[in-house]
Amino acid sequence: MNIRRIIAIWAAKAAGFVCRKMGRQGVTWAGQIAQKIYPPVLKELASEVRCKTFAVCGTNGKTTTNNMLCAALEAEGQKVICNHTGSNMINGVAAAYVLAAGLNGHIDADYACIEADEASTRYIFPAIKPDYMVMTNLFRDQLDRYGEIDITMNILEEMIRKVPEMKVIVNGDDALSAYLAMDSGNPFVSYGISRPVMKNETNEIREGRFCKKCGARLSYRFYHYSQLGDYECPECGLKRPQLDFDAYDVKVGDRISFRVEDKLFSANYKGFYNVYNILAAYAGLRTAGFEGEHFNEMLKKFNPENGRMEQFRIRGTGIVLNLAKNPAGFNQNITAVMQDPSPKDVIIAINDNAQDGIDISWLWDVDFDRFRDESIRSITVSGIRCHDMRLRLKYVNIPSMLEADVEKAIRSRIQDGVGNLYILVNYTALFSTRNILKKLEGELK
Repeated sequence: MNIRRIIAIWAAKAAGFVCRKMGRQGVTWAGQIAQKIYPPVLKELASEVRCKTFAVCGTNGKTTTNNMLCAALEAEGQKVICNHTGSNMINGVAAAYVLAAGLNGHIDADYACIEADEASTRYIFPAIKPDYMVMTNLFRDQLDRYGEIDITMNILEEMIRKVPEMKVIVNGDDALSAYLAMDSGNPFVSYGISRPVMKNETNEIREGRFCKKCGARLSYRFYHYSQLGDYECPECGLKRPQLDFDAYDVKVGDRISFRVEDKLFSANYKGFYNVYNILAAYAGLRTAGFEGEHFNEMLKKFNPENGRMEQFRIRGTGIVLNLAKNPAGFNQNITAVMQDPSPKDVIIAINDNAQDGIDISWLWDVDFDRFRDESIRSITVSGIRCHDMRLRLKYVNIPSMLEADVEKAIRSRIQDGVGNLYILVNYTALFSTRNILKKLEGELK
C-alpha cells in the first residue's frame, strides 16, 4: 500500500468537493494537488487500466467525440475513466484518474478515454501511454499560444512517433491530420465522408491548401468545410487515404443522420460537424474490436452537455449554448444556427483570458456576414471583448446590442426576445455562461 499516493488521492477528492460546493469546477486544482503530493500518481493510475487507453486530439470536436466514445464503451458494458469536463491539460487529465480512484488508491476501469490538448501531449502521452489516438482535425487556433499550425503538427508528430505501437484513428478528409498519420509510420485507420453533402459557398480560410509532403497546392474535387474534403496533390500524388469508415447518405437539418458499414445512425443534433464527431467515436469503438450494436441506442440518450450544443428551456425560451473558439469552429456554428429557419436571437460572448488566447484577430476570419438574414431578429455582443465583436459586426453592416454582462444579456433576451436563443461563446465564457443558464433554469421556472 502506497500511503503517499492514497493521501494524494484523498486530498484531490477533498479539493474537488470544496470547489463544487463553491460552484466551481475544481478539476484542474484537484489534479495539481495530487501531483504535488505524489508526482507519479498519473502514470501509476494510468497503468492500472485493464484494457486500452484512447487519447482524443484535434482542434475542434475533442470534448464531444471523447465523451461520445466513453458513452459508447459504457453502452458495451465497459467501465471507463474519462475527463468529461474537457479539462485536457496535464492537471485536468491527472484529475480524471485521481477523482475516479477508490479510497484505497487504485482504479477500477477497463478503458480510459482522455481528451488531450495538443500542446500538452508532451506531458500527457508519456504518462498514459495511449493505445489509440483519435485525430479529429487540425485548424488554426489560439495563435498566441499554439503559434501557426506547423508548430502543433510538429508536436503531434513527435509524440505519435514516441508511441510507435499506438494506432491512429484519423479524419481522412483533413489533409493535415491524414498527412500526420501517414507520415508517422504508426498503424492507422481513417474515417470520413467520401461524397459531397452540401454546397460549400462560404469564404472560409483553407488551412491545408498546400501539400505537407512537397509544398504544391492541393487540388480538391470538393470541400465539406474549411480544408476538409477530397484532395490530391498534382505533384507528389499525396491524396486522401482510402476510408475505412466511410459515411454516406448523410442528411443534415434539424437532426442529422448517415449510414456507415450498412448501419443507419441518427441523432437529434444540428451541425454538419457533428457527423464527424459521431463518426470518429464510432471508428474508435470499432477499432477497439466492438461491433457497435448499442451505438444507436447510445446516440438517442447522449447529451453533449458542457456547452456543446447544450439545450435549455427557460420561461418558454429555447436556448442552445455552444462553444465557438476559432474561425473553422465559428463558421460551423453559424451554419448550424442558420439551418434553423425560424426567428431567432443570438448572443456572442468573447473573452481574451489566457486560456482563450489574448489575440482575437481570428474574429476577422469568421464569415459573420451570414448572420445578415431576416431570421436573425437581434444580435447581442457580450464578454470582455464585446466592443471588438461589435466592431467586427459593424464592418459587415450588422447592427448589434452591447451588454458586457452575459447574465444581463441572457435575461434581456428571455424577457424580450422571440423565444429562440442561440448563445455562442469562446472558451472561458463557456463554464460561467453554463452556470448562469443552470441558475436561471431553477430561478425562472
